[in-house]
Amino acid sequence: MSKESDNRSDLQLIAAINVGDHDAFAVLYQRYKGWVVGLAFRFTGHHDDALDVMQETFAYLVRKFPGFELTAQMTTFLYPAVRNLSIASRKKRQRSTSHNIDLDLFPAAESGDTLERDDFTVMLAALSDAHREILLMRFVDDMTQPEIAEALDLPLGTVKSRLHHAVQAVKNSPAVAELLSSR
Repeated sequence: MSKESDNRSDLQLIAAINVGDHDAFAVLYQRYKGWVVGLAFRFTGHHDDALDVMQETFAYLVRKFPGFELTAQMTTFLYPAVRNLSIASRKKRQRSTSHNIDLDLFPAAESGDTLERDDFTVMLAALSDAHREILLMRFVDDMTQPEIAEALDLPLGTVKSRLHHAVQAVKNSPAVAELLSSR
């Protein structure tokens, strides 16, 4: 069975890895590497740093075996590792340069939607780090509120409150109002 067509669940793959099936780890890696790189890039703003974070994340995961038990979604388990490794990578990069790096969370658009993307980036930048992170986890990473709470080690009520305030801030954003009125 090829890695691309392996339809075992994450739990089945983890059980196989726990008994020494190295091919099962390769399947898990293929399944989540893109998600890890995308999330790491969102935190670091640099493709090479995101690739380094991906390597470190999967090295962290492999050290959990044998004996690893997945008690949540794989993305919920991986999120804190990617986040912490990305933050460390970003700090390392900032220390190695003489000026602060301006993080562009979203690459430039290739089509004619540059103005809309710039407005979106400005609107996101206006949010606090905590609100921006929860908003992106919910609507970009498609994580549920309980998954976000577990990934960030926060009470569910805190996640709900931050998400509510982030959505309200977006709704009340002048950039969003202008964007919607121009359509």
